[in-house]
Formats: sequence, C-alpha cells, structure tokens
Amino acid sequence: MHAISTKSLTLGYGEENIIDQLDLSIPKGKITVFIGSNGSGKSTLLRSLARLLKPKSGSIVLDGNDIAHTSTKKIARKLAILPQSPVAPEGLTVLQLVKQGRYPYQNWLQQWSEKDEEAVVNAMKVTRMSEFADRKVDSLSGGQRQRAWIAMTLAQDTETILLDEPTTYLDMTHQIEILDLLYDLNQSEERTIVMVLHDINLACRYADNIVAIHDKKIYKQGDPDTIITPDLIHSVFGLQCHVACDPLCGTPMCIPFSKGKHLRAGRQQVNEANSY
Repeated sequence: MHAISTKSLTLGYGEENIIDQLDLSIPKGKITVFIGSNGSGKSTLLRSLARLLKPKSGSIVLDGNDIAHTSTKKIARKLAILPQSPVAPEGLTVLQLVKQGRYPYQNWLQQWSEKDEEAVVNAMKVTRMSEFADRKVDSLSGGQRQRAWIAMTLAQDTETILLDEPTTYLDMTHQIEILDLLYDLNQSEERTIVMVLHDINLACRYADNIVAIHDKKIYKQGDPDTIITPDLIHSVFGLQCHVACDPLCGTPMCIPFSKGKHLRAGRQQVNEANSY
C-alpha cells in the first residue's frame, strides 16, 4: 500500500523544469529518504507533496485522493510538513508553538477541545519538550528548537510526516537524537516518514526506502542494501567512493576518495574490494 504517489509529475519555476514526468510511490508506514546532489529537486518534490508548490502537470495522490481536489484542512489532517530551518515569531513559547499543530482541527464551531489538549501534551512528552513548555523558542539550543518544531508537527496528528533536512545545522549528537526520535515514531506508531537528507550514511541507517533523484527523475529507488553502490554514488553525486558495510548497523557505508591521509596506500586494496 502507498501513502503518497505521483503520476507524470512535472515541477519547476518559470520555464525551467526541476522534476520532469516523475512517477513515484512512497510505501505506507515506512521511512523514505530522498537523496541527490544540490539542486536536484529533492526539496521541490517534498514541497509539492504537501501542496506547497503547484505542479506544472501530473498528479499527486494521498491516500487514494488527488490532493488538487482536496481541501487544505483535510490534507493537513492527513499530512504534516516541517520545512527546512523554520522560524517562529519572536517571543513565542514552546507550548504556543506546539498548539499551532492543532490549527487544522479548529473552526468557529469547534474550539479548543480535550482531544486537542491530549495531542499537544503527548507531542511534548514524546519529544521530551514538556519541561521547556514556557521557554521562548528563540532561546532554545538548535537541537531543542528542532524538537519543538517536530512536537508541533506531531501535534497535528497525521499519518504522514514530511521533513526537509531535519538535521541541518545540528551537531552529530543532535542529528542522531532527531533521527532516533523519528525512527521511534515510525516503529511505535507506524507513521509514514519522508525526509530529505544529505548524509548518505545516515540515510542508509534509517531508511527503509531510498529515492535517489538525478537529472529531473528517479535514478533508482529501493532498499539501501540493494541500491547504494559506488556506481550510484558516482552517477548521482559525481563522487568516487568505496561502499563498505557499517560495522554497527550492517547497512551500506559510503567512504569517499579524497586527498586525506594514507589514501594512496590503501586505494588499490579498496578498489579490489569495492564489490559490496
């Protein structure tokens, strides 16, 4: 079963096409990661899936319905998106931010309810942000701020969550913290997670399904163990590398060739072993 799919999807700005005639299926209840070089269209594609960018042509289907013919609030109850580097209004507290996630459920007939309160409390608890409820968002560290935004996204209570580079500007500790949180949400609640990530090794660790985007199309899609090869990395990123087995996770691990120490001594052996 697919959470989201596209058919002959073409996206772009002005006369330039960024994505051309794309057919894509995102599996329900799994973690999907988009990878590709800068400017390949990963973020553009993610924004279009959330109906933040109107396609030039083609269609996007969410849970069997064309999003072009679905109301904004109905989509917001099924799908949430966390854009790259979001900015909160000055002075907004964490609790006030997280409550914004309940906007799709509010109208003049239905005001704040017990269910809204439960969703906010649960989102704060899962992201370990309860103790920061009264803190100003702009006073938080990078990792705390990102958790606050994820809490807002979770409070929206959607089956599908889209995240555009959720680990950008975070140090290694906070990158793992955020990705572990998303992994736990997927495992415990079967949420469909779709992310854009730049780190290939982290993508391989966390993704059930990787979509490699190149030349306006899907270059390859599938399980990281199957599709991540030196040929794919070279074709998509223009990078020569060795793909080894991650000693901790058993997933593919990309080791790029560079001018670093001891490269020349080991390169011939690496080339001979480069058949992961």
